[in-house]
Amino acid sequence: MRLIVIGREGQVARALAERAPAHSVTAVLLGRPQLDLADPSGIEDLLAEAGGDLIVNAAAYTAVDQAEAEPDLANAINGVGAGVLAGVAASMGMPLIHLSTDYVFDGVGERPYCEDDAPHPVSAYGSSKLLGEQAVASETPNYVILRTAWVYSPFNRNFVKTMLRTAYEREEIAVVADQYGSPTSALDIADGLIAVGRNLLARPDETDLRGVFHMTGSGFTTWADFAAEILRQSAHLGGPTARVRPIATADYPTPAKRPTNSRLDCSKLTRIHGVTLPAWQTSLKPCVQRLIEEAQAQETHP
Repeated sequence: MRLIVIGREGQVARALAERAPAHSVTAVLLGRPQLDLADPSGIEDLLAEAGGDLIVNAAAYTAVDQAEAEPDLANAINGVGAGVLAGVAASMGMPLIHLSTDYVFDGVGERPYCEDDAPHPVSAYGSSKLLGEQAVASETPNYVILRTAWVYSPFNRNFVKTMLRTAYEREEIAVVADQYGSPTSALDIADGLIAVGRNLLARPDETDLRGVFHMTGSGFTTWADFAAEILRQSAHLGGPTARVRPIATADYPTPAKRPTNSRLDCSKLTRIHGVTLPAWQTSLKPCVQRLIEEAQAQETHP
């Protein structure tokens, strides 16, 4: 299987590049400036030149707070650009897997969200991602939208890296304790995405395999408890540690409103695609260990 991955530096794109060889998969990464969803002209020629069996859209405008000041740019990349890509995929007869987010929901529900629950984003970023979902579905029937949440990895900026870096600097870290969700390893997303892609290619006429699915790490927690587990594992591995002081969302105001309930029900993905991601605590340990070892190596060889 040969994947054309839109996005080059994002967490999932880099995870796909790393995990693909273990699955006997080739991942061809296309990103800026060569391919920019904010200006999607010429996409078809680039995709034809890359040659592939399936397209993965792992590119996105992900600056959640900045999107409040740049909604047009967020909509151009996450919405319009995603739709253009889906149209090209349809014209080329290729399946498309498009990554989306828990932010399409308002987070006021009392249970994990199912795929059939009505989206109601409360931020510019969430609105732009919902626009992308709608654009993809309108341009091609041969798609899978994978909503995920709380993504972390050894790559780029993310919550795990922030907690470890901050623990080197402070003895106590204040973390929001009234938002709930599922920490999700980008490497696990890559493995799951490859499995879904194989299903799409092996069974091109099965409509049940297409549509919207939720894919997060198994189990739920809060940001504060997530932080505590990161630092507990870090201490056990000889890395930095700090106390976590739980705070309310109201005590940490941000330009963009976050969903209080980011829990996603992933049973449909398990039932139809046979994919279940590992428990979030299980996947966290190798990530923390890798980051600590990388930090120690940099100290040894500055």
